[in-house]
Order: sequence, then C-alpha cells, then structure tokens
Amino acid sequence: MSTQRVLVVDDEPKIRMTVRGYLEADGIHVIEAADGPSALQSVTRDRPDLVVLDVMLPGLDGFQVLRRIREASQIPVIMLTARDEEVDRLIGFTTGSDDYVTKPFSPRELALRVRAILRRTDSRPEAVHEDDMLRFDGLTVDPETRTVLVGTDRTVELSALDFDLLFAMARSPGRVFTRRGLLTHVWGEDFFGDERVVDVHIRTLRRALGDDANAPRFVGTVRTIGYRFVGRPA
Repeated sequence: MSTQRVLVVDDEPKIRMTVRGYLEADGIHVIEAADGPSALQSVTRDRPDLVVLDVMLPGLDGFQVLRRIREASQIPVIMLTARDEEVDRLIGFTTGSDDYVTKPFSPRELALRVRAILRRTDSRPEAVHEDDMLRFDGLTVDPETRTVLVGTDRTVELSALDFDLLFAMARSPGRVFTRRGLLTHVWGEDFFGDERVVDVHIRTLRRALGDDANAPRFVGTVRTIGYRFVGRPA
C-alpha cells in the first residue's frame, strides 16, 4: 500500500512542525500549508488522504477552505480550533468536517485520530453488489455509487462520513444504535473523541434528507440511548 498523505494547514510553524513529527513517526507523509489559498492549491495538486485544518487562517479561514473542499471532494477533514465554542463545531460539521480538536491539543491524540479516520476510509469495501442497494419509502441508498435519492428525483449530497452513518443504520432498520455503537461502526473502534460528534452528524444528516426530528421518516431518536433507522421498506 502506498504511503498515506496528510495535509497540515496552520499558520503557526511550530504547530505544523510538531504535528509533522508525530505523523511521520506513524509512517505518514506530511504536506504543509500556512494559509487558506495555499491549502486549496495543495488539495488539488497533492491529493492528500486527509486534511488537518486550522480554523483561524490568513487569506481564507478554515470554514471557507472546508466549504471549497467539499464542493469537489469527500476527503476527510479534522478541524483545529482555538475557540472552544459549540457554534464553531456546529459550523464545521455542517460544512462537512469529520472531527474537531480544540487547541491546545495533545499531538499524540491528534495523531491517533488521524490514524483512526484513515483506517476507516481504507476499510470501506471496494466492491458491492446490486443487491446491496437499500430502498425505502421515499429514500434510496446506493452504496456502489455512494448516492442517496430522496423521493424520485432529488439526489442528496452527503459527506463521506454522513453517507457511512446513514448506510450503517439503514442496513439494520429498527435496530437501536447507541452513540458508542455508531462510533464503532462508522468512526472505528479506535475513535478518540467526544460521543456528541454523533449528535452533530445526525443533525446534518437529517437536514440533508429533509427529515424532521419530531416526526422522523428516516432517522428516529431513542431518548437517552441513541438512534435508529425508521424508514419503511419500499
């Protein structure tokens, strides 16, 4: 397997150097960028397998960079933020980030999170069969093309992680998933982070599907426990 590439975007050279050291110790090739425009150029030119992206950047901030990335790619993105505010996390996840880390952070923990996401993306099956397509009343999930159709004519754009989250639940309709269970299924057993990340992604998934949490057609809440897929088979 070829060496995996991670783009580290931060305007502080010491942070880039520290993160580089930990990732390279794990055998990862590291690319660096110090501002938003350079980060976008590197994503196009170097095609990294994952991006570690600071929120506060010159030129374009991290949220703007993330939105531009999501226009053309589902590459995993971990956001770095010095502002420990839920609004920043929500904005980041709404625009398609996979995880967040609040500064100051443990470089070792960040490296572990990077490894966990890379393993998750590497473990996706390369081949699926027609029988794997999931059809429900008002919803079709196609794992071969990784597309989601709401109704008969509205294709929904999902991040790679949100698609995996929907597919994991839709494969087992009615099954109750705890947050930890979903983290294991989708993020991987070695996920290092806050279980509330599941709640944020469920909200963005519902928004994309046009689903109502109070009267769900697809994703229902099991109070104090987690979630389950409630779509009716077509």
